Amino acid sequence: MKRLVTCITAASFAAIGGLAGAAPSHADTAAYTQQTLHFAVTVGPNNDVKCDIVGDLYLPTGASSANPVPAILATNGFGGSKDDLAAEGKAFAGDGYAFLAYSGLGFGSADGLTPPTFTPGSGSTCQITLDDPDWDGKAGSQLVSYLGGAPGIAYLDSAHTQPAPALTAVTHKAHDHNGVAQQYDPVVGMIGGSYGGEIQFAVAEQDARVDTIVPMITWNDLNYSLDPNNTASTGSGVQTSTPGAAKLFWAAGFSAEGAIVDGIAGAQAQPSRLLPCPNFAAWVCPALANAVVTGALDSTSAANLHHASVASYVQNIKIPTLLMQGQNDTLFNLNEATATYQALKANHVPVKMIWHSWGHSHGTPAPGEMNLADLTPGQTYETDRVVAWFDHYLKGADTNLGPNFAYFRDWVSYSGNAAPAYATSNQFPVGGTNRYYLGTNALTSTAPLLSGSQTFLTTVAGLPTSTNPLDVLSAALPLPIPEIDLNGTSAQWNTAALSSPLTVVGSPVVHLSVSDPLAALTQGTGPIGQLVVFVRLQDVAPNGTASDIYGSIAPIRVPNVNAPFTVTMPGIVHQFAAGHTLRLIVAGGSTNYRGGTIPTTVTITGGAGQTLDLPTTP
Repeated sequence: MKRLVTCITAASFAAIGGLAGAAPSHADTAAYTQQTLHFAVTVGPNNDVKCDIVGDLYLPTGASSANPVPAILATNGFGGSKDDLAAEGKAFAGDGYAFLAYSGLGFGSADGLTPPTFTPGSGSTCQITLDDPDWDGKAGSQLVSYLGGAPGIAYLDSAHTQPAPALTAVTHKAHDHNGVAQQYDPVVGMIGGSYGGEIQFAVAEQDARVDTIVPMITWNDLNYSLDPNNTASTGSGVQTSTPGAAKLFWAAGFSAEGAIVDGIAGAQAQPSRLLPCPNFAAWVCPALANAVVTGALDSTSAANLHHASVASYVQNIKIPTLLMQGQNDTLFNLNEATATYQALKANHVPVKMIWHSWGHSHGTPAPGEMNLADLTPGQTYETDRVVAWFDHYLKGADTNLGPNFAYFRDWVSYSGNAAPAYATSNQFPVGGTNRYYLGTNALTSTAPLLSGSQTFLTTVAGLPTSTNPLDVLSAALPLPIPEIDLNGTSAQWNTAALSSPLTVVGSPVVHLSVSDPLAALTQGTGPIGQLVVFVRLQDVAPNGTASDIYGSIAPIRVPNVNAPFTVTMPGIVHQFAAGHTLRLIVAGGSTNYRGGTIPTTVTITGGAGQTLDLPTTP
């Protein structure tokens, strides 16, 4: 798991390119210094927990109090460390930025060997708190103070006995984004992916001195990330009024990584990290145990996850934000970035969004997409976007910040820079809507005059009923058998073979009514008695081979089977080729999720009220 997450993190910092505009020149190489420092920080809701953070400062050799430079702050993805950011630190230092890379709380103790070993002082202490603002946000805020020249934070040793000199080589500004003049106020932006993406929101929520952020492949609400329900929307992004279906393999993988790899290694210096929940905040272990038993999160765990998510404090994010999200990502899908984008837009925050090819399910960018280790203009689309963004907001350059929305089209051929594969728009959503009606077993563009029904079973204890690739390992271990559903465990509807290509960009929406007499009797007991189904789209080739689109699945815990409900599926960017068929599936189980606990019989009858709306674009 560590190798997987580290590879994803490295990939997310190894490729970006596209708009040079009127940016200043970017040197391929430049002299810089690198220094490892330890930071004494105080965190927690009551500001009474002390931690040691280890970081590396990359500083252009010409930077000084007489020639200050803007700063960039970054931390690792889950399971990584400051060392994952070395190439980026060197590249940005060569481009005239002070770059501070640090290991997040609870991370960086292991040296990456198998089995991992511990080097005293190599990792940051305290436990993993999932980028909670009261913990990780406050820690990052104190690093912002260091970048602003505050003394008494940085040390040369993990025991904090040898103070490091105050930093005077970073540019200051007159006031923060609340208009308040502060003594230690650096010009500083943040960048990072996944766990290193959400931390930017947490720090910005705590600290108005942060000037801009570039969060990549990260979450809006961890409840949706780990226990998604794609119905019963509360009207606020990905949040719902009903718990969802717990993700099995992502949760297990990250738990093992945090508790075993980083936790056991780090506990050699800080044994308290193992209790009461190994290397995690105390509430995490009971939350996981409950999700395994019931298939859903309890209300206390949901509240804690929400508190550690930008969805709970997005109204406090007021700074320019460049969002990047992966089209190939079953952990944090496109709906997460969409929810954050729309919330920031509603608050009149300068925000732009890029949907790129890569994500947690496939961590390697397409050629010419992203390479933050090489900031040479014109090489990679996303890198150029990032450089232009930072040069504008941190250096004051007149750069082209690009369109409000851009998305990668994997069916477009190109060479070199990936810019030709990106479609752009100043509006989001883009395009229009194609409506299909569910008949007996067909998807049609007109409502069926006569239609029948399909009936299927859900299994006991939420056992899987399909052969979907495993979320965590789908890139490393492609499925050796076709993607199928066991007989009698799903309902399916198919279009006729398409006469021309059909391009879908956005979140498909399904309107459904079902009949489930048993769930109608048991749903009053709460999540354990509610119907759970899984909605998928497939691309079916002329030879009959069917594939889920980027492993995209919409888990549904139906709050009331006696009423119609709406399913907002994970966003996709996909072109169905001419001659192919589009298939909609509603299944009783999934390989990657904990399904319903009670086996039931589900019937879906086609008709005018049963529809699939596809967001399409020419």
